[in-house]
Amino acid sequence: MSLTFVLGGARSGKTSYALTQAGNQPAQRRVMVATAEALDAEMADRIARHRAERGADWVTVEAPRDLVGAVGDLAAGDVAVVDCLTLWLTNVMLDGVEPGPAVAALADAMGASPAELFVISNEVGQGIVPDNALARRFRDEAGWMHQAVAAAAERVVMVVAGLPVVLKG
Repeated sequence: MSLTFVLGGARSGKTSYALTQAGNQPAQRRVMVATAEALDAEMADRIARHRAERGADWVTVEAPRDLVGAVGDLAAGDVAVVDCLTLWLTNVMLDGVEPGPAVAALADAMGASPAELFVISNEVGQGIVPDNALARRFRDEAGWMHQAVAAAAERVVMVVAGLPVVLKG
């Protein structure tokens, strides 16, 4: 149907923006496709807080690694928020998977999805150059991932201080 890509820094308001936009769309089913894993108490608290903010009318699909499959399972009439691509990329890289082909498959799946998609990711390339090789590679892979998803998207929005800035569409 359509893909809106929402970028922003930490606590920029991107999730609130995406949820509001998704909530304003007619839907047979509202789906949160979550990529986070509750590996510690802090992340468990974050996940619980996000679930409470969404409300009970959202179905949650856990997809920390198989995001292509989760997106492929969405149907026409679904409105879905994917939160977030940088956590998924972290999982992919730490599992030793080559990001390039995984990102290409994901961008294809999102572009072909019959659902209304709002895809969230953290913009990490505007800060200082990381001091270690893994962090620099992550920053680079995230930048290339963002370019691929933005190319597939009909609309790209950067959220800064809670304010949406339309970059495309």
